[in-house]
Amino acid sequence: MSGRNRLIYLPLGGAGEIGMNAYVYGYGKPGKERMILVDLGIAFPDMDTTPGVDVIVPDIAWLTENIDRLEAIFITHGHEDHVGGVGHLYNQLKKPVHARAFTANLARRKLTEKGQDPKNVHVAAPFPEMIEAGPFQVGFLPVSHSIPESNALVIDSPAGRILHTGDFKIDRSPVVGEPFDEALWAEAAKPGVRALVCDSTNVFSKHAGRSEAEVAPNLKPLVAGAKGMFVATTFASNVARLQSLAVAGEAAGRSICLMGRAMRRMTEAAREEGILTDFPKTVSPEEAADIPRENLMLIVTGSQGERRAASAQLSRGKYFGMELIEGDTFLFSSKTIPGNEKDVARIMNNLSEMGVDVVTDDDGLYHVSGHANRPDLEAVHKIVDPQIVIPMHGEHRHLREHAKVAEGLGRTGIVVPNGTMVDLSGNEPQVVDHIEAGRTYLDGSALVGQFDGVVRDRIRMALNGHVVVAVMVDDDNEVLEDTWVEVRGLPELVRGSAVLATMMEEHLAGQLARVDTRTANDDAKLEEVITRGVRKVAQDEIDKRPEVTVLITRLTAD
Repeated sequence: MSGRNRLIYLPLGGAGEIGMNAYVYGYGKPGKERMILVDLGIAFPDMDTTPGVDVIVPDIAWLTENIDRLEAIFITHGHEDHVGGVGHLYNQLKKPVHARAFTANLARRKLTEKGQDPKNVHVAAPFPEMIEAGPFQVGFLPVSHSIPESNALVIDSPAGRILHTGDFKIDRSPVVGEPFDEALWAEAAKPGVRALVCDSTNVFSKHAGRSEAEVAPNLKPLVAGAKGMFVATTFASNVARLQSLAVAGEAAGRSICLMGRAMRRMTEAAREEGILTDFPKTVSPEEAADIPRENLMLIVTGSQGERRAASAQLSRGKYFGMELIEGDTFLFSSKTIPGNEKDVARIMNNLSEMGVDVVTDDDGLYHVSGHANRPDLEAVHKIVDPQIVIPMHGEHRHLREHAKVAEGLGRTGIVVPNGTMVDLSGNEPQVVDHIEAGRTYLDGSALVGQFDGVVRDRIRMALNGHVVVAVMVDDDNEVLEDTWVEVRGLPELVRGSAVLATMMEEHLAGQLARVDTRTANDDAKLEEVITRGVRKVAQDEIDKRPEVTVLITRLTAD
């Protein structure tokens, strides 16, 4: 039995978290399966756990070790947590990328930005057209979501058909993009589906999902009734919402200005691919500066509190010459993703201090989710009628709850977190392996491993401060008296007026005067003595154990 062909599923990201999606499917003999990768996304850092990090991408070390077995990459849609890693990681994979036209446009831009050849991205037609990739046939099945041209994937293998939903909702009037087509999904499921790998984001929401079309009628009176400048923020990728906001602004006699790189990039891509054909005329930030504020509407990036985005910068002062004042209105046409609450609240409070009226979606009027709620999940389970349901795109509690929903509908549900390899070939899914599926940090322009220590050291310095000590040792292995100490991230004065660095220098002078020549001749031992001395003073005076860097200069006779 060990030599038989098998169909495997292995999430490298996105299963046990919301974001950083990357899923491997393989078919063949154990350890020799030919594979495809579905999605290659990013996650966003936070200052508490990943200070200074730009973005987070999946750890693809296992995949690169088996790169000769990888056939192709398939991207379900254009959200950053599904396509954002393509530019950062493509040079390690170098395999064809397949996506629908709008997503392909975004992926090409990412490759171009990183100096990669955009011709490696191939435009796919929708299902029933199928793309061959080793033992797999893959089709892009249109589905509604909060970004145009979202797709599930129909994945055929010799061991049966898999339907990978990607992110989806049941929306029959999505304003922009393709509506959910129940008949097409039923056609895709007709040959029988071995496994439904399914979005779990909103499994705890027990009310039926709402259509994007329900938002636009609520926006128009809100914008029309505003007195000063009107500013709205939403997800830049939600092209339908951008259109609804712009139409509401135009109807109120306001000029529309898009602010933020992501906002402009999304609308440009949508226009290029013929998705946005009647978007209201926009003005540049330079032109907006000359328009009376009561006749102006800004649509800006930063709905999740991103520090460098337009929303945050407006809340701190000016952005491209634009400044908010008392009487203006600022709308958050979005849901705050868990983990971003503090950053969003900071912006809201800054705006409130300016006298700006902040409007949120607390009443459910100005935003609808792009993910399927539980009734929609149950509806898709019934349409597809799979043998196995594998929850993905969710934290562990979402996956577990979704598996229970599947079992309640009479199907086999299995929780498969990141790094878990499952054999789907038999009547019941079987866990067959576990691999390391961590995270990789983009730190500036460098990719660093989760356990490389860079971010850990940064957190330690932030929590405990940093002390630099410079000592000199002569050619007789005697430590000279003029030891120098500098503190960073710690109080300069303690006990009211005592200088902390001076106290450390005095303590070290007494310690180093007693150091024997053997210790003075050994950098590691000397560093240990100095570090221990610095931390004793810090512990006694301010109850801290700082990070310590010791610089040893050895003098030699001429």
